[in-house]
Amino acid sequence: MDKIWDILKEYAVSYGMRIIASFLILFIGLKLIKFVTKRVHNRSLVKKLDPSAAGFLKSLVSITLKLLIFITAIGVLGVPMTSVITILGTASLAVGLALQGSLANFAGGFMILMFKPFKVGDYIDNHTDSGTVTDIGVFYTTLSTPDKKTITVPNGALSNATVINFSASDIRRVDFDISISYDSDIDKAKEVLLLLAKQHEAALEEPAPFAAVNGHGDSAVKLVLRVWSKKENYWTLYFDLMENIKKAFDKTGIKIPYKTINIYNVR
Repeated sequence: MDKIWDILKEYAVSYGMRIIASFLILFIGLKLIKFVTKRVHNRSLVKKLDPSAAGFLKSLVSITLKLLIFITAIGVLGVPMTSVITILGTASLAVGLALQGSLANFAGGFMILMFKPFKVGDYIDNHTDSGTVTDIGVFYTTLSTPDKKTITVPNGALSNATVINFSASDIRRVDFDISISYDSDIDKAKEVLLLLAKQHEAALEEPAPFAAVNGHGDSAVKLVLRVWSKKENYWTLYFDLMENIKKAFDKTGIKIPYKTINIYNVR
């Protein structure tokens, strides 16, 4: 009995110290990784990078260092490194097959950073979700909607989708489709529309505003007004002109048709 107790104490001392050392490596290592990734993010070289690439690099450095710390902790426990490498290789194959979506997301994030269809700060729409890009991570891209919701989109799906980047150009065109009655003066309506566009401080002189007849409906003449503005003034110009057009038409006697129902009392 004493011999068994001695063996247990020997194992406890030997492996207990290894376990404690392993936990210390994990604890200190994770703290150091947090410190290193913060320093990497604050380095002047990283700051010169595109914010999209900086976020991706920070995530990649963090994941790589955590993997190295994990392998080191296993080695301290006394597990042969050849066995660890074999296990990791087998596990990587199994995990790779099970997590094909995650690998596709990683590849998608790399493709996004390489070809740059959008960057942090751009407003995008992939026909499913839309918002301002706040972060491009290793696996996911984060969007912020105008009403401050956060949307997390897998990079794999995003890299294979048709993405509309509303921030790619410094200027945008605001389009208005307006209907007037057949009794109204078309030339007068076009004159009013162009005058409103030119008077607005957010409208650009070049390209010049454009107004024309766009079609003939069942009960209305369809006009189109196109005005250019800087991208940050798009919605200001849109809402202001939408309101001003109605007020100006009322003052000048230009009628906007609407559906009516005639009820006849037949006796």
